[in-house]
Amino acid sequence: MKYTVLVLLALTPFTGLRAQNYKAEIAKWRKEYKEAFVKEERSPLKANDTASLRFFETDEKYKITAKFYATPDSKPFEMPTYSGKTKTFKQYGTAMFVLNDTVVTLCIYQNIKLLEDKKHKDHLFIPFTDGTSYTETYAGGRYIDLEIKDIKSEKLVIDFNKAYNPYCAYATGYNCPIPPIENRMSVAVKAGEKLFSGKHKD
Repeated sequence: MKYTVLVLLALTPFTGLRAQNYKAEIAKWRKEYKEAFVKEERSPLKANDTASLRFFETDEKYKITAKFYATPDSKPFEMPTYSGKTKTFKQYGTAMFVLNDTVVTLCIYQNIKLLEDKKHKDHLFIPFTDGTSYTETYAGGRYIDLEIKDIKSEKLVIDFNKAYNPYCAYATGYNCPIPPIENRMSVAVKAGEKLFSGKHKD
């Protein structure tokens, strides 16, 4: 018992430091996320609008290590967007994990057009809805961006603290992909970006 207590006391400072470092990482990501709105020419938000961006408290339990399954034989398909147009994607693979005692499988996609862009050819895309959609988060779903290099030994880390809203959450006139039915989760993901508290621009 004494040995166990000593081990726990030794680990506590390390655990606290790791949590502190992780919160700093997410704070840095959110700062850069807000700055990107100002830099992007087609952005729906101005600098003062970014004050209305809201996020859940950082929670490391939503940084998930998933089992990755490649789907190399998948065919390109048209994913609808909220503007009525479509974008061509193909399924790159699936990720399976357990979240809040629920087994979840999410499909991971590649944008066919981006495959022609040397800078973005390794980009992977996860659009999803969850149990917070319509109430705490944008009804149209949220997105997570990854890269092929993030897949290691058939495993993939998905950090829902970095889930973000599509431009359609702030204004009309954008071609935001609609999360396919297979990526509509029942489990509540209380991490990442919340509903925009500013006025939607029509």
